[in-house]
Amino acid sequence: MARLSLSKSSLARQSRQLQTYERYLPSLDLKRKQLMADRARAREAQAATRAAIEALRAEVREDLPMLANEEIALDDLVRLRELRLGEENRMGTRLPVLLGVELDIRDYGCLSHPHWVDRLVLQLGRMLELQAELALQARRTALLDEAVRKVTQRVNLFEKVLIPRARANIKTIRIALSDAERAAVVRSKIAKGKRQREGLA
Repeated sequence: MARLSLSKSSLARQSRQLQTYERYLPSLDLKRKQLMADRARAREAQAATRAAIEALRAEVREDLPMLANEEIALDDLVRLRELRLGEENRMGTRLPVLLGVELDIRDYGCLSHPHWVDRLVLQLGRMLELQAELALQARRTALLDEAVRKVTQRVNLFEKVLIPRARANIKTIRIALSDAERAAVVRSKIAKGKRQREGLA
């Protein structure tokens, strides 16, 4: 760190820096709070999607016990073909958004498969959509965690380092300037007294 200059220009510079830090800190803190709120919403959405997946599994177990029959070929009935993703900007953090899911449904004979396979295909499609949503929500949460961490570091830098350092520097400079001013007054009084004594002599 550079040595602190004890001059009026240095005092003005430190004062300007302090004003900038104090003006910037509230907006940075607000950004952190908004990102934390977004992160909390992302976690709630993730929990809701997990609950929906569990509910769908329970519904399939309840409604389709015939899935235990291994003689019926059900492999690759439904596959994920494409995820359409978008992006949104939340407080400077780019987050993925799920725009749509495209599924491939394998052709199966209506006469060669039982009637409940139609219902199974719908539920498999819904499960794939929910799993895609869950993966995307996990990514959003991770990105928001990272953004909150970075902004918190900046807030701490301002609150705990830059602002206290600027205040301490201002205090040091003011003390040094007032000491120099007092010393100058004392010197001028001594010089004036000396001149008066020399004038009398």
